[in-house]
Amino acid sequence: MWILNRDGSLVGTYLLQEPGLIETEFGEIGVDRVLIHFLTYHDPSPLLLPKGKKAFGDDPDTPIALPSWLSEEEVHYYTSKYKKTGFTGGLNYYRSLDRNWELTASFTGCQIKVPTKFIVGDQDLTYNAPTKEFIQSGGLKKFVPLLEDVAVMEGVGHFIHEEKPDEINQHNNFFRNF
Repeated sequence: MWILNRDGSLVGTYLLQEPGLIETEFGEIGVDRVLIHFLTYHDPSPLLLPKGKKAFGDDPDTPIALPSWLSEEEVHYYTSKYKKTGFTGGLNYYRSLDRNWELTASFTGCQIKVPTKFIVGDQDLTYNAPTKEFIQSGGLKKFVPLLEDVAVMEGVGHFIHEEKPDEINQHNNFFRNF
């Protein structure tokens, strides 16, 4: 994932890598607003989190309209959980990417050899990073030789199970074959 400042520099240069900085920014923006932005993000370009209260590129005082698949009740529930735990756990995943590569180096080149279906939204920024080209060029099939299908759902972001639960359930027929 790329998290960029307005000037194009990586947030990681000061906000992401230094524990506590981005968490403080998120606290100033408001946990509920940060969660709504993450849950409803439908932009295949890099995520924009400029330093200061205008993160996500909008006015923090302007209400955000929720999509039909996300209720106020759900936002309040998620907000209550993140207010207790904070964002540090999730952010630490990105802070540890280099270390994770080191720890899993012995698995380099290994294949996943179970029947697989890969489902992704076309508006998911993780798909539109290098992942899309990797899949289309056969890279995924190389490491997952029993890959039977890649389903790219149109108009859907990262939280496909929330946005299109009925369509996801239709894909579950694939798994009933096993």
